[in-house]
Amino acid sequence: MADFDFGCNDNLIVGIDGNEDATVYRLDEERALVQTVDLITPVVDDPYVYGQVAAANALSDVFAMGGEVITAMNIVGFDACHQPPEVLAEMLAGGQSKVEECGGVIAGGHTIETPEMLYGMSVTGLVHPGRVYRNSSVRVGDVLILTKPLGMGVLTTGIKADMVEADRIPVIAQILAQLNYRASVAMRDYDVSACTDVTGFGLAGHAYEMAAGRVSMVFDYASLPILPEAIPLAQMGIIPAGTHNNLEFLRSHTQSDPAIGDDLFFYDAQTSGGLLIAVSADDAPALIRRLHDEGYPYATIVGEVVPPASTRLIVH
Repeated sequence: MADFDFGCNDNLIVGIDGNEDATVYRLDEERALVQTVDLITPVVDDPYVYGQVAAANALSDVFAMGGEVITAMNIVGFDACHQPPEVLAEMLAGGQSKVEECGGVIAGGHTIETPEMLYGMSVTGLVHPGRVYRNSSVRVGDVLILTKPLGMGVLTTGIKADMVEADRIPVIAQILAQLNYRASVAMRDYDVSACTDVTGFGLAGHAYEMAAGRVSMVFDYASLPILPEAIPLAQMGIIPAGTHNNLEFLRSHTQSDPAIGDDLFFYDAQTSGGLLIAVSADDAPALIRRLHDEGYPYATIVGEVVPPASTRLIVH
């Protein structure tokens, strides 16, 4: 088998050599392409809302890099034997609504027949080559801002098990479908050193990647924005498998106060989660106010970046 060097092109600013959210390829001195792809299984029954959530989840990687979406390609796995074509149409319409919301265009896509529904997008964006937000360029002294609440992994698992009150599902769906676009635009006006979006690896996993072996992250557990609807479900054991996998991998890299222990919300596998932003302590209060004004009421300071300690993650 041939050996491949995926990072040999000087114009590839961000490739597969790290744990970045997307790739970035320089076109010229003013423009670079941001490219990513993601897809998910249904998290709600409504196909239109599912389409919105899947699109928001896929688009988020471009926003985490500081980019603007230009085009998106639909990627669909559809069970045409058991689902009417109207379901597919609604799903795609939901996705299109989110692409258009951030100024992008649906440019095509591909559908295959699968026994389980799948939907996502291949997304292309633009960013200035000198203004790319990496997820591993945090500075000691930065504070960490999370823009969306935790608990979505628990709640989507609860929705699938019919254990979430019907009147709460639209509220949860609205958070899931909210784009990180406005948060991305807002952070560009402040002294931000790094950013990532919180998805399947949970807050702990993505913070672990941000630390990158260079620094440690200290989290104030009491400040974590956890949706109250998720707490009783977690207490009943309604936990996604991904959350348990995150805990298993990250336990040895985390130092927690005994009273907190292995609390699963720190590790909860999110779908279409918020941005985790590393910003200077001086600019953090202003950025929080801006995020609230932009429609992210749960945005809060959840931790800080400190010199490397015995573990990458510390929770107290």
